[in-house]
Amino acid sequence: MALADTERGVSSCGDSPFSEIIELNVGGQVYVTRHKTLVAVPDSLLWNMFSKKSPKELARDSKGRFFLDRDGFLFRYILDYLRDLNLVLPDYFPEKSRLQREADFFQLRDLAKRLSPRMSKDNSISEEISQSDTEEGAQQCGSSGGMETLRTVSVSGAMRSPSLDSRKSGYITIGYRGSYTIGRDIQTDAKFRRVARITVCGKTSLAKEVFGETLNESRDPDRPPERYTSRYYLKYNFLEQAFDKLTEVGFHMVACSSTGTCAYTSNDPNEDKIWTSYTEYVFCRE
Repeated sequence: MALADTERGVSSCGDSPFSEIIELNVGGQVYVTRHKTLVAVPDSLLWNMFSKKSPKELARDSKGRFFLDRDGFLFRYILDYLRDLNLVLPDYFPEKSRLQREADFFQLRDLAKRLSPRMSKDNSISEEISQSDTEEGAQQCGSSGGMETLRTVSVSGAMRSPSLDSRKSGYITIGYRGSYTIGRDIQTDAKFRRVARITVCGKTSLAKEVFGETLNESRDPDRPPERYTSRYYLKYNFLEQAFDKLTEVGFHMVACSSTGTCAYTSNDPNEDKIWTSYTEYVFCRE
C-alpha cells in the first residue's frame, strides 16, 4: 500500500519514481523520512518537489541524498509538523521567528500563520508572545468576553518571555583553549595565537537566553531547558563579545582559572617554546 501511495505521488515522474524512504541533506544535517510525509501538505514547496518533479530534477549531494540549502537544525520542526500537522515546541524556544521564516520558505501557510505572535492561539505551537502583544491583549479583554482566552495565553507567554527569565539566578562558565610562544628572553612579550573556539557550560535555558542565535547547539541540539550542558560553543571567537552579552543580562565574573602546558620545545636555544593553555571564566547572576 505504501508503494502504491508513492507511485500515485510521483505518477508524473515517468521512469524515475521516488522511493518510499527518502534521504535528505538539509544544510549538512541528514534526515530520513517517508515520501508521503514530504507530500502531506498540498501546494507546499516539498509537495511540489516530490510530486511534480522527477528525482533527476532535484539537487543531490555527493552521496545521492536530496539537498536543501536551508537551516538543518530547524528543519526537524518542519518535518515534525508534516508528520501529523501538529507541532510541540520546547518551553523556551528563542528560534520562533526563524522557524516562521522557514515555514514561509517551505510554503506551509498554516504553520507560518500559527507561529505569528499576533495570530498564535495554540500553546503547542507557540508559547512566547511579545510584551506589546501582551499589553494589547489585556486592553482588548475588557471590551470583549471572547478575548479572555487571548488574555490567558498572553499572560502565559509573558511569564516565559526572555525579559522575565533573565531574573533567574545561575552560573555560566566560558572556556577557551589557546596557544602562545615564549622566546629565550622571558621578558619578551608572548605571541598569542587566535582562539579556536569558545565553549559555554551551564543550564541550557540560561545559555540560550544570553547568547541566542550566536550559540551553536549542534553538538547537543535536544537538551531540555532545565538540564545542564558543557557541549555548546559560540559562533564567534571574541571573548569580549561574550563578556558583553553576559554583562548586558546581569551576569558578573566571580572566578577565573588558567593552566598552561609546554606543548613543544626544541634543543635549539634559538627556537621559541610553544605553550597551550586552557582558561575558564565563571559568571554569576544572583
